[in-house]
Amino acid sequence: MVNWLRKHLFGHIMPFWEDQWDQTNGGLFTCIADNGEKIVGDKWLWSQWRAVWVYSRIFNTLDPDPKWRDRALSIADFCVRHGWLSEEQGWALLLSEEGNVKREGESIYVDAFAIYGMSELAHATGDESWLHRARQTADAAANRIERMGDQIPHFPYPLVPGSKPHGIPMIYSLKFAALAQASGDAKYRDLSRAALNEIDRDFYDVSADRVWESADRKGGARPLGAGQVTLPGHVIEGLWFRRLVDHAFPHDEVDKAETWRRMRRHIDMGWEDSSGGGILLAVEQGSEPAAPENWPFAETKLWWPQTEALFATLLGWHETKDAYWITRYEQLWELAWKHYVDWGNGEWRQKLNRDLSPFEGTVALPVKDPFHLPRSLILQIELLEKDKSPGVGTPFDATSGR
Repeated sequence: MVNWLRKHLFGHIMPFWEDQWDQTNGGLFTCIADNGEKIVGDKWLWSQWRAVWVYSRIFNTLDPDPKWRDRALSIADFCVRHGWLSEEQGWALLLSEEGNVKREGESIYVDAFAIYGMSELAHATGDESWLHRARQTADAAANRIERMGDQIPHFPYPLVPGSKPHGIPMIYSLKFAALAQASGDAKYRDLSRAALNEIDRDFYDVSADRVWESADRKGGARPLGAGQVTLPGHVIEGLWFRRLVDHAFPHDEVDKAETWRRMRRHIDMGWEDSSGGGILLAVEQGSEPAAPENWPFAETKLWWPQTEALFATLLGWHETKDAYWITRYEQLWELAWKHYVDWGNGEWRQKLNRDLSPFEGTVALPVKDPFHLPRSLILQIELLEKDKSPGVGTPFDATSGR
């Protein structure tokens, strides 16, 4: 299995992105069609910093070829030259092809991905200046999260007045932990643990046994407005974040069994057998897709919840040896094999409708993002190579001509 995953990553996914380098200005083109055709040269730093993590991590753990480190450095240098907002102490959301700022600090998530990318890049390069920039970004972001309330820049997700979003503590739980590991600074470990505790306290609804996408800012799992939905992909992602944080920073109060029980609950909540399989973007009470007015494109089956679940289910099997996890892992790969992998152009089709037909609209950002899929493959490979005999078989016939 691990050999096939390596072949898929290095032979099918990463070569697609080789044609997307901006040789003139720097950075990576991501406003592209599935066939790789450039739609517009705009560069969303959300995607640029995530790509820095991918290229750095490949160099650090899978392949020490300097080209991966150099790719990461090239993107990061473009971001630093053009995207840092000194007055805000944060990162711009969108740059032009040449690097002019088109949209400023509209998303606290860009700062999170910058922390993530720079923490990994510091290890790849041995250059402490990247950790300095990561700390600067993290300290300013933590300050804004603490003081800005409803005014927190939260693009592209809806934020109802009086509410707070699950996405912020979910994303930052891992990004602060990554910086803590890279820097050795316990302050960021504590911020990571506080984010996880906030999810348990304010977003996990015990009576409904689900994590809501927003909560009452006054406290407690009381969802407001558009937040009365669950995004299974976000919960799945956040729960495997929790396991990685728990591994990195063991904690006496960790209940591993409860983490995996919640994971199973939310995978099952989002999974829809009746329309060919796959995890829906957003569900309301029970497991029905959310109404469009409560969450746009709720019925879509985007690539990223599936890729997050691929790593989560493999990790679940690795930690528990419960057959549920390997069964779901195989189902997800069979789904990907049939519907998401783009055998003609490379990479995956990133947006599908509920019936698994191609979806052409824009969901969140108008990009084809080089992150969730390569990250999932990287982490799966790392896990399988760490455990040489995990009992995972090939979930499909890898010699079937594909």
